[in-house]
Amino acid sequence: MNALADPEVGKYLNENFVSSFQKVATFKIVNGQKQGGNVAAYFCAPDGRVLHVVAGPVDAPTMLHEAKWVVETVKRGMAASKGDGAKFKVLFRTAHAEKLRQDSGVVVEPVTYDPPDPMSETDALTYRDPTGRPLAPKLPPPPLDGPDVTLEKKEFDRRQNAANAAPGARMVAAGKGGRVVANNQTLVHQIMAAYAMAPIERVYGTVFENILGEKISTKPVDVVSPFPWVDRDGNRLTR
Repeated sequence: MNALADPEVGKYLNENFVSSFQKVATFKIVNGQKQGGNVAAYFCAPDGRVLHVVAGPVDAPTMLHEAKWVVETVKRGMAASKGDGAKFKVLFRTAHAEKLRQDSGVVVEPVTYDPPDPMSETDALTYRDPTGRPLAPKLPPPPLDGPDVTLEKKEFDRRQNAANAAPGARMVAAGKGGRVVANNQTLVHQIMAAYAMAPIERVYGTVFENILGEKISTKPVDVVSPFPWVDRDGNRLTR
């Protein structure tokens, strides 16, 4: 499942992205192995605005597929928008809505107007650390309108079965009391249809808490040493 260890994935990411990482959730390292927590990969513009997200661990073909989708969609969006940033944002959110329909047969209406930024010191819909400092806002996703009625039932069922086989599959509400299968990437596209090109500091909290079910934390990594006679830095303890 370690997609980043795959040579083809690594080569493509190195050619098209600059990589970095940051810990935002709680986990332990026991005997060199990570326990608990989760992972999300954010594909961003150079200024940190989020283009796409891969939520949770995935295999190498999936990571490569999603990375290529980002690059190709950016190229198409840049060509079509002709330097108009607002138009590019609309095109990218629409692309997420279309990919959601193609992958799972579920419809969502892309959000093309951004309301005023709710993230503030006094906003009640904001994750906070133990000191009360804001961490990230809760972003309300656009509602799933339901299945694409232009799809034949057989094709819709095929896409839903594919969604059901993916990590994080669950049943969610979708229009007029209906329910559809959604997985992590279904929910990513739902969020991105409204918030693509939002700064990463506004997006990551929703991805970790609402999609991955993790708790945002500022605590350091808890390293449990298998050798009780040395400290966390490897220095021998004296008695």
